[in-house]
Amino acid sequence: MASAKKSSSTARKARIEEMRRAEQAAERRRRLLTVAASVVVVAGLVVGGVFVVRSQKDDSTAADAKTAGHFVTGKDGVKTWKGTLGRTHVTKTVTYPTEPPVGGDHNQVWMNCNGDVYTKALNNMNAVHSLEHGAVWVTYTDKASKADVDALAAKVKKTPYTLMSPDDKQTAPIMLTAWGHQRTVKSASDANVDTFFEQFVQGKQTPEPGAACTGGLGQ
Repeated sequence: MASAKKSSSTARKARIEEMRRAEQAAERRRRLLTVAASVVVVAGLVVGGVFVVRSQKDDSTAADAKTAGHFVTGKDGVKTWKGTLGRTHVTKTVTYPTEPPVGGDHNQVWMNCNGDVYTKALNNMNAVHSLEHGAVWVTYTDKASKADVDALAAKVKKTPYTLMSPDDKQTAPIMLTAWGHQRTVKSASDANVDTFFEQFVQGKQTPEPGAACTGGLGQ
């Protein structure tokens, strides 16, 4: 049994190191794309700015789109969203059907999610973008104990592709969210915390695996 646990721990460390390398590579690609995008924008402005105006109009239309679907709860207690989750970058405020949201149209700037712990509530539109990049989002209300909040914060800080913030609008004291998936847990010591992290940090549900979790928005 000890050997199996050691093997699992070694595999997880290797996976985290692999994610760190992927994050660094993604950050380099992001910088190159930013430079390229700047050139394209300048060219568009020279032509007449038609592309910029049209993009803004398209964003406005997309922001009004509804996230259609519903949750289905599995035997493991994880709720999976069955339905449409938009992935359009928008500028208008999106109203999500769940709190915290598990996906949908979102802001073009993500919240930094490289083990970032925030002390104030986040803009859902930025946090959803982090979920799209494969992050797990830990949220809590004032009903969660300080000991649980501190323990969860410590776990998040050492785990790439995670973020944490308070959310007094949610229905349970502690919730874990990934793109299209969500569950509640009783405490920081709940075994389901580790299980959720193992399954959904850069998990199969990730729409953009390896996308950056740095270089975004912080508090």
